[in-house]
Amino acid sequence: MDTLTFIGTATALLRIGGFTMLTDPNFLHRGQRAYLGKGLWTRRLTEPAMSPAQLPVLDAVVLSHLHGDHWDRVATRELDRTPPVVTTTHAAPRLASKGFDTRGLDTWQETRLQRADEELVITSLPGVHARGVMRRLLPPVMGSMLEHQVEGRVRRRVYLSGDTLDGSHLDAVAERYPDIDVAVVHLGGTRVLARTVTMDGAQGLQFLRRVGPAVAVPVHHDDYRVFRSPLSDFLDRTRSAGLSTEVRTVAQGESVDLAPDAPESPRRLDA
Repeated sequence: MDTLTFIGTATALLRIGGFTMLTDPNFLHRGQRAYLGKGLWTRRLTEPAMSPAQLPVLDAVVLSHLHGDHWDRVATRELDRTPPVVTTTHAAPRLASKGFDTRGLDTWQETRLQRADEELVITSLPGVHARGVMRRLLPPVMGSMLEHQVEGRVRRRVYLSGDTLDGSHLDAVAERYPDIDVAVVHLGGTRVLARTVTMDGAQGLQFLRRVGPAVAVPVHHDDYRVFRSPLSDFLDRTRSAGLSTEVRTVAQGESVDLAPDAPESPRRLDA
């Protein structure tokens, strides 16, 4: 069974075939500050559902970009440095200097994980965190395609959007991957210096229209004060849009099945 266990923000445990991965590790506690660079910061409003000490053995960490709400000081201090961190070429040398095994990818580059007759291909996808002057203030971001193969045949495709805005760069993803099983969608309508730097409800709907996944799992929507677009806005828009994509919500501490034909039945971590 392929599952996503939601820890908070964009942090999730993904179990796909025999592989276990952690995404965008953010383990700050409620009330603590996440530093965004250039003197910018935001305060966390929620508690993470797990701590690094509670994580299972990981095959990899997939990091969309080096920002304080995606990789924080707790992650630097407490994560195991053994599994590879697959991330941008901007973030890779910075984390390597702290002792992590990093694999920095440019757009459309890939890296592979092997396990018996299984292979997980992780490909860096284009992302736009901000436009105009804000683009120079924020770190570069990537989306990721996780393609699980068994004996050379593709079994499952999971798209991690990363903190991207909507735009024509997503059309290239849809063209290359016309059959996406699941998209994990970073929302929140994050506002920094009066600019929107992550998808709000309207952009999230456009993302689904462009990419067309069978299933969408929204994350990154209520953990920080800079998140201004509630999950309810995205859900209202997708319900009335008549999309073929099934939206499966998952609360912190719950797991959701990623199989396109599975019923929506989130489970608690301890279930």
